[in-house]
Amino acid sequence: MRGVTARPEIVPADVRRARIRAEVRARGYVRVSELTGEYGVSEVTIRSDLDTLCRDEEISRVHGGAMYRAATEPSYEESLVTHADAKRRIGEQAAARIHSGDTVILDVGSTLGAVAEAIASRRDLRDVTILTNSLSHALTLEPTVPRNTVIVTGGTLRPRQHSLVEPYASGLFSNIHADVAIIGCTGVDAATGITNVNLPETELKRVMVAAARHVIVAADGTKIGRVDSGIIGPLEDATALITDSETADPAALAAIAATGIEVITT
Repeated sequence: MRGVTARPEIVPADVRRARIRAEVRARGYVRVSELTGEYGVSEVTIRSDLDTLCRDEEISRVHGGAMYRAATEPSYEESLVTHADAKRRIGEQAAARIHSGDTVILDVGSTLGAVAEAIASRRDLRDVTILTNSLSHALTLEPTVPRNTVIVTGGTLRPRQHSLVEPYASGLFSNIHADVAIIGCTGVDAATGITNVNLPETELKRVMVAAARHVIVAADGTKIGRVDSGIIGPLEDATALITDSETADPAALAAIAATGIEVITT
């Protein structure tokens, strides 16, 4: 009948929760308001479902919904000491491509922490506006203020990474056209492209890429040839890849270079 809206199928609680779990894994983040409409139940019921799913520590409750939490992801502090010298060199190369007056988007992660350190050490830079969703990077860059401007996004805090993600993290970038976005990832592959293990961060990385004229991927060699669950985008979305030759698989790196992306090794 015209004008009649079909009601959502009412399913048992265990089936509904299994579907919600799969949805969180696939999307990285779900909102209570969306799930109530999708399953035809109250917000109280959905919140109870999410509270139940959070007990297995794979899913975290955040304001207005829930997000996926990868159990295998190391903390920011753990990542800092892994391949630290390679990350330092990558950071220096990335920072060397920044010019006074630039607007720069700086992603989260330990390799990007090295980029922040390198930017902070460049006393020649003036009037650079740096937007970041990392609390750690903002503190690293604080000594450069007021010579430069540091803007921290809003968002939901991920405590092990000190990063800010959805909800409320991406709104800033809809009003920004940056000169360059420097992003991190956990996988770079010639066929699959740029990927990341953490889905909520992946969603924000896509927004960062879309908000910049140039995109630099900063990833140590262990990420080369690897594919993870969250797809940030194809290699053609990036202007350059900065990595290290010591830990990168030579064949995988050659395949990436063959796609036409500028590859800089340290």
